[in-house]
Amino acid sequence: MIEAEIFRALADPTRRAVYERLAASEMTVSELRTGMTVSQPAVSQHLAVLRGAGLVVERRAGRNAYYRADPQG
Repeated sequence: MIEAEIFRALADPTRRAVYERLAASEMTVSELRTGMTVSQPAVSQHLAVLRGAGLVVERRAGRNAYYRADPQG
């Protein structure tokens, strides 16, 4: 992954907070929203940026999507 993309993804404080929470444990968007002041669509958009930078991976289980920090990212 290009370093500039990674730094750009982590430049936003909300994305950094999301990434730090996902580094601690795998979570759904609903679980990520707990304790945050951003909407569910905003969290989803932040996750899309982090996934695009290769920092987060998604795992589907039924109707749920679980996210975690990618150790390779």
